[in-house]
Amino acid sequence: MNTLLWILQIVLALVFTAAGAIKLIQPRDHLAKTLGGWVYDFPAALLKPLGLAELLGAAGLIVPPLVHIAPILTAIAACGLLVTMIGAMVTHARRGEYPNVAINVLLAIMAAVVAWGRFGPYSF
Repeated sequence: MNTLLWILQIVLALVFTAAGAIKLIQPRDHLAKTLGGWVYDFPAALLKPLGLAELLGAAGLIVPPLVHIAPILTAIAACGLLVTMIGAMVTHARRGEYPNVAINVLLAIMAAVVAWGRFGPYSF
């Protein structure tokens, strides 16, 4: 089970690193072309902090257990990413973007499994 949790953590970290970096690097109009029209539903000033939160969540999944400092942060980061995905599900469902909702559900389940495992029986 520990191996499965590590695989999930790595996959989530890769996905959220890419998503966060895109939000931090690209301007709003380019983001809308890349990620979809949902970008215009949010204030421009909110997109950069969202990208930063995704990057920090990705780092929180991997770094603490590797350096053996506060590994509980891995479970907390997974919970934060789960909350992020719930917000993404609501946003995409309101816009009728159901394929995006399905991806968000998958990522939310992965984050929930990591949170459960790292808070519970498979903590570091």
